[in-house]
Amino acid sequence: MDQIPLSLLVGALIALLALSAFFSMSETAMMAANRYRLRHRAREGRLGAKLALKLLARLDRLLGVILLGNNLVNVAAAALVSLISLRLFGNDEWMLGAMTLLLTFAILVFAEITPKVVGASHADLLSEGLSFVFMPLIRLLYPVIWFVNLFVSALLRLFGLSLRPAADAEKLTPEELRTLVMESRALIPAKHGSILMNLLDLGKIRVEDVMTPRGGVEILDVDAAWEEIRARLVNSHHARLPVCRESLDHLLGVLPARQALSRLAEPEFERNALLAQLLPPYYIPVGTTLIAQLGFFQENRQRLGFVIDEYGEILGLVSLEDIVEEIVGEFAAALPGATRQFVWDAEGGVMVEGSQPLRELNRKLGLNFPLDGPKTLNGLILEQLEDIPETRVSLKLHGVAVEVVQTRNKSVKIARIYRPVREQKAEDGGE
Repeated sequence: MDQIPLSLLVGALIALLALSAFFSMSETAMMAANRYRLRHRAREGRLGAKLALKLLARLDRLLGVILLGNNLVNVAAAALVSLISLRLFGNDEWMLGAMTLLLTFAILVFAEITPKVVGASHADLLSEGLSFVFMPLIRLLYPVIWFVNLFVSALLRLFGLSLRPAADAEKLTPEELRTLVMESRALIPAKHGSILMNLLDLGKIRVEDVMTPRGGVEILDVDAAWEEIRARLVNSHHARLPVCRESLDHLLGVLPARQALSRLAEPEFERNALLAQLLPPYYIPVGTTLIAQLGFFQENRQRLGFVIDEYGEILGLVSLEDIVEEIVGEFAAALPGATRQFVWDAEGGVMVEGSQPLRELNRKLGLNFPLDGPKTLNGLILEQLEDIPETRVSLKLHGVAVEVVQTRNKSVKIARIYRPVREQKAEDGGE
């Protein structure tokens, strides 16, 4: 050893530190690589991504070759430091200790922290290239890795663990997927991100949350005068109309309004001909989620259904368009007044109908009315007051001031909602 030049020993030490840095960076980069991105690239035909996925499928082998190389390099570096110390300072124990501390510092900075930060920051880019290095290394060192893993697997079994990850280890829960979409909004258009978030929420929203309440359903009373029926058909803006006798308690079916309008000028088209065109009503049990109902609409080739409770009483109406609007947002509908925007006036208030769904008020006005009870503003007011309200009665609903402006048929027809004080202060700059 005395014949080896000191410069060669120092050069070998630097090379070992570089190798240690390489193994440290590789370990972090392979572990931090985005497996979903790798799968996408593998489907595109990129060989590096395919090799990386194969390596990650057997972590025991991958970590075995990385840690084997890293530990061998670090042990060799420690031995070289001892030789260099002896060459320079003889048997001085203090200098040997100082050189050991210096090596520890060098390994920590140059072979551990720095390369691992680089590996974590560029994991997706590095993992594909590194796979070309470690795949042949694993094959070359397989006997050694297999021998070491014999003891590793025995130790894991002793603690009841497995070398292979669970089958569902990489599966995402709906909440985790929701978080992933939220964190990826900077990479996708805002509208697309909103649609994805709404799709994930369909499993939580129930049909009664989006239905048109019974009192707001436009019906066609078959017992009314024929001229009144004709006028209702001409003036209706709906493609399908529920036909009943007096009320929804006596529902007869659903009339395709456009088909009826096309025959309205025919002399033989009268009440019985209209009844002959009725389609059987489609019923939806209360509590059905929107994602399930979307599938049911598709399976049964329906576009409209009546929500019923456990006693068979009709609570409201849900259409396919209602579910689609929950996904993509409100359409610029052609119905008169359908595009009305809720805007706070100069006094910080807005006039709304009592039949307005709480979910829609929360979304359009930024409120926080509870959705686990009544579904409309009228229902929430009646629940709070426990009585039929009178006009000009004011109350506070979950921190929001509401004034009853008009009542009709034992229900709130029009109400005025006042913006919460905290929101007004936020807009005024906290004044």
